[in-house]
Amino acid sequence: MELGFFTMPIHPVDKDWRQSMAEDREAFLLADELGFQEAYVGEHVTDAAENITSCSVFIAYLAAATKQIRLGTGTFNMPNNHPAAIAAQAAMLDHMLDGRFILGISPGGLASDAEVFGNLDRDRQAMFLESINMVLKIWETDAPYDIKGQFWNISTERTQLTDIGQGIMPKPLQRPHPPIVVTAVAPFSNGVTEAAARGWDPISANFLMPQWVKSHWPKYVEGCERVGRPVDPANWRVAKSIFVADDMDTARRYATDPDSPYRFYYSQLLTKMRKHNRLALFKEYKDQPDDEVTLDHVCNRLIIWGTPDKVADELLAFREEVGQFGVLLYAGKDWADPVLGRRSMQLLAEEVQPRVNSAEALSRTAAQ
Repeated sequence: MELGFFTMPIHPVDKDWRQSMAEDREAFLLADELGFQEAYVGEHVTDAAENITSCSVFIAYLAAATKQIRLGTGTFNMPNNHPAAIAAQAAMLDHMLDGRFILGISPGGLASDAEVFGNLDRDRQAMFLESINMVLKIWETDAPYDIKGQFWNISTERTQLTDIGQGIMPKPLQRPHPPIVVTAVAPFSNGVTEAAARGWDPISANFLMPQWVKSHWPKYVEGCERVGRPVDPANWRVAKSIFVADDMDTARRYATDPDSPYRFYYSQLLTKMRKHNRLALFKEYKDQPDDEVTLDHVCNRLIIWGTPDKVADELLAFREEVGQFGVLLYAGKDWADPVLGRRSMQLLAEEVQPRVNSAEALSRTAAQ
């Protein structure tokens, strides 16, 4: 099991924006220092709590300061951006990172973003597919461009001066393109199947019940087998809310107290999902009554917390339940206490991950 990092992020709405961005940046730099394999950052423009408005700008903020970690958009919300802008920004980031860029894409999940960009009532799934197809078309063809679609048209035919470079869009350093990942937020997601068939890989969201996370792997296998693609669990990323501390009292307090940043995170998500009729993500079964989906229930089921031994045991049980995914994405939370926030990531990398991998290696040896 490799480690990665994923943050949306969600901060208290009255927190100084400069402080939250500085702490988010520090978390990425720490992940790089600790040997995390990859890290992703989300974007929203109409949410005072989820206040990184551009994942590409934030990655640029990190590029020169990181050394080994691969950085990904988590995600470009495709309907909210022009595909030509996404293609150009992603190509530039890939060069800035010397090929350490991962392209994370999605239709976008925040309703107020969709409204502000004028696509709340449009077919955003169709927009998503057209956008990524156009991005890939830009990268695989030469100027001048003449790419027509239902939602966008891309052309430089009327203004190109290709002999001096005008009208030519940049291509990424990684060819034919950077690795592409998609977030999976629905049980039994058909999107995972279609992504796998196109050579893309899934990230299972950290706000899904374990049984719904488990449902993603068969859908991924289905897509790979359809096109004869090798099935490799290393390509499956699963995000999880985890807090690790040196003692149980500290872990319990920081993860479960009323003012916990972990409870705040899920309170925000639960309120949004309830408002927009998406509570199914938090349900244990399809017909579970809405009033049973409480904050206490969600936090009890979705947060792993404790000392390194306890967290390792619960991660092993989680992997036994959902399947052997390749990358555990530590879901970033607000650093209500920066010392504890840093320590949690350090303990995960230095104590929890070795315990998990050692236990699984022993289990494989015993089974032979």
